[in-house]
Formats: sequence, C-alpha cells, structure tokens
Amino acid sequence: MANVCPIPTDSYKVGFIGAGKMAESIARGVVKSGILPASRIRTAHSGSARRTAFESIGVTVFDNNTQVVEDSDVIIFSVKPQVVKNAVSQLKPILSEKKLLVSVSAGVKLKDLQEWAGQGRFIRVMPNTPSAVGEAATVITLGEKATTEDGELISQLFGAIGKVWKADEKLFDAVTGLSGSGPAYVFLAIEALADGGVAAGLPRELALGLASQTVLGAASMVSGMGKHPGQLKDDVASPGGTTIAGIHELEKSGFRGFLMNAVVAAAKRSKELSQN
Repeated sequence: MANVCPIPTDSYKVGFIGAGKMAESIARGVVKSGILPASRIRTAHSGSARRTAFESIGVTVFDNNTQVVEDSDVIIFSVKPQVVKNAVSQLKPILSEKKLLVSVSAGVKLKDLQEWAGQGRFIRVMPNTPSAVGEAATVITLGEKATTEDGELISQLFGAIGKVWKADEKLFDAVTGLSGSGPAYVFLAIEALADGGVAAGLPRELALGLASQTVLGAASMVSGMGKHPGQLKDDVASPGGTTIAGIHELEKSGFRGFLMNAVVAAAKRSKELSQN
C-alpha cells in the first residue's frame, strides 16, 4: 500500500460516472451535510433534465466522462449493472491508482471491477433506495489496493445519506436480500397495514398516514433505544390485550417465516444473477 497516493481529504473532488437518481441523492446528501461543497462535485450528462438537476445543486456538469475522471480524485460509478463493464473499460487508460474508484452497481463483484479498471484501488458500495430521503442502509467492502483511509473517506461520504456498515464481499448477496430488497417488503407491509385500517373503518388517507408513521416510529425505537425488537414487542403486548391478539394472528399466518423466506429467496436470486 506504500505506493498508493493518499486522497487529499481537505481538497479532494468527487466525480460521478452516471447522473441518475442515486448519484443525485448522494450529491445532495453530501452537499446538505457539509461534507463537500457542490463546487467539488462533478458529473457528465447530455440530457437537459439531468444536467439541470445537478446544476441546481451547484455541481459542475461536463460533456463527457473523460472530463469527469480527469478533474476528480474519487470516481463513483453510479450506472446500471449491465453497462458498468463498458463504462469502466472505456475509461481504463486514465484510471490510475492515484484515483479512488467506487461502484454502487448492484451484483457486480470487485474482482471484475478491478480487472476492467486495470487497478485494484476500488471500493464496492451497496446502498438502498431510502438514500433518496437520507435514510439509506449502506454496506461497503474494500478492494485489494484500497486503504483503510480510503474506506473511512467513503464511509463518511455515504454517511451523508444514511448509515454505513463494512462487511466482507461474500456477504453481499445476503445484504441484497435484506437491505437491498427490504424496502419493498416494508412498502408491502405498510400497504397491508393501511388496508387493514380501511377494513376496520378508517378513511384511506388516515390509514396510510398512521401505517407509515407507525413503521417509521417503530424502526426509530429499534435503532435508537438499544432494546431487542422482541423486548419492545413484549413491552406493548399487554396480557389479554389487543396487541397480543393481533400478534397471535400474525404468528398463525407464519408472518415471521414469510419475511425470513423473502430475504433468503432474494439473496439466492442475487447470487444467481451475479454468477451470470
């Protein structure tokens, strides 16, 4: 690692290859949190709508990706998995180890990213869709030439859009099954709770508001109070009360097993897709 040039933490610039919604969420979060000023963020796009979205934040928008790489220290590949190989390979001649490379493309392994780039200073990042509201669950793993300092820098960047964990890449399929696909399971649960409220006599708007706020509040209790969710469940389930009656129905229906099976199935599918 001795020959790896440290990224200048007080002046480094971030460039996005791909100017989609994920890149925009990260850029907005980083600027809003004060981690980086917009003047140190770059991307490229030819479409007026995407250019306007980034320019409205104060981000520099170039005409092509070569300009982004040449004027950035940290390069974040925020493109769809099916095009990331082409995006990295085209830029390979200018992707020196002086630059820290990052991929947020789902299912694309470090060994392939490093091969396409011709260098191993790469970090793979798995955020999820709540990044759009600054509440992402993000997991990162370091490539063969990425330093501990590189990992800390990327953790700080992605910490601007939520919480960050580090894990071995072999766990990323399971991460996909849980936090990657998990928001969809929660959306389904919120919809079902709201439907239950409507069935019990609530107006639709009130039912949906109560359902979404209840899930948000319960999640905040789990993450903020340091109690096991089972203990929190017991705290609200009074003997012979309404909550334990509802929990009984969920248990009879196999609620927990369904959720566990969903995570395992999504993780299995992630593994299948990454091998293709």
